[in-house]
Amino acid sequence: MLLHKSLFAIALTICTAATAQTIPSHKKAIVLFDGANLNSFDSFLKTRGLNADPDKVFKVENEVIHVSGKEMGYLITKQSFHNFYLRAEFKWGEGTFGEREGKARDSGILFNVQGEQKVWPRSIEFQITEGGTGDFWMTDGAALTSRDGSRVTGPPGSSLKIDHFGKGPSQNVIGFRDPVGELEKPHGEWNVLELVTQGNHVTQYVNGKLANEGTDPSPTEGKILFQCEGAEVFFREIKLFPLK
Repeated sequence: MLLHKSLFAIALTICTAATAQTIPSHKKAIVLFDGANLNSFDSFLKTRGLNADPDKVFKVENEVIHVSGKEMGYLITKQSFHNFYLRAEFKWGEGTFGEREGKARDSGILFNVQGEQKVWPRSIEFQITEGGTGDFWMTDGAALTSRDGSRVTGPPGSSLKIDHFGKGPSQNVIGFRDPVGELEKPHGEWNVLELVTQGNHVTQYVNGKLANEGTDPSPTEGKILFQCEGAEVFFREIKLFPLK
């Protein structure tokens, strides 16, 4: 019996270690948002183009980025990145708008962004949506191999996803929460998102839990953007750490 208990403890330790949060050694942070301004970003709106935001879809309030959700578009870094650890926090607001009105609140962090500025550019997405935060989306030719070995490539002008680990059934309705594998905190609370791209390996964490991972990303580097996709959302504490 003692032997069985010991073997079980070892197996549990191995299992826990395999799913534990692992952040590789990294250099000093590049602060993408310092709570004061959006100088590290350009803005893009589907109806207006680059750096034309008269209605303040993106604005800084109380050291937080307030994304109104009233246009389709994004904030995109002026700099491209490769091999990094990204940490950001988000929480939902209330409103949903346009084609997304009444539907599950939706946003995302797109990385390894390449190509023309448009909605949406070639990239891999760390999905942020009610009931599905932690999914991958491959957009406009981007590709990733899932943990089960499947190669997923987003069609030109469209996208395909890889569900996060443990995901249950979903409904595209406002306020939806996954009854099986929800990773977000209750509505209105801040959530921590962490992304690691290291060589040919990509890992996503939601509130400290391993949400998804893949290998052989394409593209392998690029800019990073934060979406405005029909839902009010807030971002803060956006920091990028180049890996050693």
